[in-house]
Amino acid sequence: MDVKGRRKSKNVEDRRGMSAGKVGGGLGGVGIIIVIIYTLISGGDAGDVVDIVNESVIQNGNMNSTEEYVPTAEEEEMADFVSVVLADTEDIWHTIFKDNGRVYEEPGLVLFTNSVSSACGLQSAAVGPFYCPGDYKLYIDLSFYNELKNRFEAPGDFAMAYVVAHEVGHHVQTLLGYSQQVHAQNGKVSAAQYNALVKRLELQADYLAGVWAHHVQNEGYLEVGDFEEALTAANAIGDDTLQMEARGYVVPESFTHGTSEQRMRWFKKGYENGTLQGGDTFSLSESQL
Repeated sequence: MDVKGRRKSKNVEDRRGMSAGKVGGGLGGVGIIIVIIYTLISGGDAGDVVDIVNESVIQNGNMNSTEEYVPTAEEEEMADFVSVVLADTEDIWHTIFKDNGRVYEEPGLVLFTNSVSSACGLQSAAVGPFYCPGDYKLYIDLSFYNELKNRFEAPGDFAMAYVVAHEVGHHVQTLLGYSQQVHAQNGKVSAAQYNALVKRLELQADYLAGVWAHHVQNEGYLEVGDFEEALTAANAIGDDTLQMEARGYVVPESFTHGTSEQRMRWFKKGYENGTLQGGDTFSLSESQL
């Protein structure tokens, strides 16, 4: 992507080098318990709980740190890049919402390192980029860019742009009410049924990322191979691919993001359609996803 000279978003908050304690005031024992409970009822697992405890220890040990954070040149370049991508999502979703008789509210984007405090609790960079509906903010540790390149073998700037657009897709879902409807079912249906709903939510976010890509191509700054970079990223982070890598087998009823094939298909569908319509993943049968 050629982003030189393009507008950067004013909605970026830089917390790199700040401990979660400095931002959120620290968590005592009761606070940690509350966050753990929230994590578990929100679909997290024991691994997430371990991350929370570990990050709490790190946080409490670093709350008095005054060492200035110095990002690398590559990280600064990536920070500028995601700011431009966020600005493009703002322009595009403002237009789409207006065309559909709605008003788009812009999300914020928080850059952090290691761990961060959000309205969704204390989170470790290990969870990857995420969106918190409680404060309308995306959270990204830019080291994930290296993880995309090295662990997931999905290099390229447009692969990272896809990740940002996917998280913005979750913001769009929150504004449209889809996220609230899905999360309201947590505890009311079985774990497998809830996972299935979350998976449909994630595939819809992939579709919405594709809608963004459709409009970006009309701006004329996509380069040869950019679309393929996004497809490579979608393929690399499918539930089946990740589970096979980690376990050597897959458990379909535990999928919460969709298979690699499904993620690529819904991103491509959004790219081809370019509209809000066509992204209804909830009215389809499992075989149609």
